[in-house]
Amino acid sequence: MSKAKKFIRKFRDIKTLPHVVTSLSRLIADENSTMRDFEDVIKMDPILVVRLLRLVNSPFYGLTQRVDSIGRAVAYLGMKNLHNLAVTDALKNIFQEQGQSQTFSRKKLWLHCAAVSICAKMIAERIFGANGDDAYLCGILHDFGLIVESQVAPDKFFAACDIYEKGTSLIALEQEYLDTNHCEIGYLLAIDWEMPETIQEAIRDHHLESGDYKPESLTGIIQIAEYITGQLGYTALVNVTSELPSHLVEHMQENMDEYKVLIEDLPEEMSNAQDLYGN
Repeated sequence: MSKAKKFIRKFRDIKTLPHVVTSLSRLIADENSTMRDFEDVIKMDPILVVRLLRLVNSPFYGLTQRVDSIGRAVAYLGMKNLHNLAVTDALKNIFQEQGQSQTFSRKKLWLHCAAVSICAKMIAERIFGANGDDAYLCGILHDFGLIVESQVAPDKFFAACDIYEKGTSLIALEQEYLDTNHCEIGYLLAIDWEMPETIQEAIRDHHLESGDYKPESLTGIIQIAEYITGQLGYTALVNVTSELPSHLVEHMQENMDEYKVLIEDLPEEMSNAQDLYGN
């Protein structure tokens, strides 16, 4: 068994995602799933029901009539939005638990992942004209392996974080101290949670420095989103900023006008998301 798998097994003994999240993941992957299937899963989680109805009735959607039924809310939001809401809620609770060092805190990591998810969705939709739901979900999940490491082997993980310096490789430090890294752990977890294959691969590859992946791939989108949000101070660790591979730099330079507008709009989009999902 690989070191990453051992970490995941120990993590499951401590904390796991609610059953509703994995159930929704299976429904998303099943092309024969119906809205009623989603409704049956959602109604088993009272807290998620409250969040769902609050979301669909928020000013963000501007509905003229209040939605009071789970079925209507699911029909209005759609399956992927519903799934993303459930994952976001579940992960937020895990990220807020205690665990920190001089350079790492779960709150800071949560803000980083939230910023990357929102930025990635914007990039997918505005730059590439694609549906941004998977980009959002990938952004929320991409650094979850760091949470697993901090929970299972906190002393070694915090020691690696505390000696990190700008220009060094966090992945290399993780390998040295933990014999695995958060990309590998996150990839295996995404498989375990039955996330789409493109999300699994983007989590595994989001620190690749070279490769034949395209800017419009999830891997490219997450790397660009990490770079942009890092420049704005939303980093996973103190003073950690992502460097972009040369082909992504070229892509951004070729589309700089569009990216400038996106960056200007990002704070407002994050504010909207905070209203929906909470701070």
